[in-house]
Amino acid sequence: MNLVVMGPPGSGKSTQADLLAEELGVPHLQTGDLFHYLSEEDSPMGRKIKKVMESGGLLDDRLALEAVEEHLKSKQYRKGIVLDGTPRSLWQAKHFKLEFGKVFYLDVSDEENIKRLVKRGRKDDRPEVVKKRLKIYHQETEPMLDYYRRMGILEEVDGERPIKVIHQDIMNRLEQ
Repeated sequence: MNLVVMGPPGSGKSTQADLLAEELGVPHLQTGDLFHYLSEEDSPMGRKIKKVMESGGLLDDRLALEAVEEHLKSKQYRKGIVLDGTPRSLWQAKHFKLEFGKVFYLDVSDEENIKRLVKRGRKDDRPEVVKKRLKIYHQETEPMLDYYRRMGILEEVDGERPIKVIHQDIMNRLEQ
């Protein structure tokens, strides 16, 4: 089964995707890591990705989707995958060739995400930077929620609970 875990920055999506993938025995693909890996390759796609990443920009929808879909052709993903970080826009959601069984959205308030990210302590996790990232997230990523809701595959999960409780909630929803 192919699954997506999505949520705003700081929502814990990578943590939940890791737990879910481990429990289901399928790989977890965090596309940010994939893009970093590809940017180090001396290939046409790698050079394009590197150029965008070095400029501090985000990959455009087409390039990001092309990179992910090419990577997903690998044998390791035949039994399923847990994706985290893609799709990140309505355009990507509509054009993704992979079918998803469920999309889990970790619903976490901006206030909680800001608190979590500032506590994490990275250089780019200052409150004003986090607020900007959350604003972009709401504008670009949230329209996908209605898209997946209409498809009947969206599961909205309260992401402000303990990690183990969230994971059990997700597993329970998969068994339904």
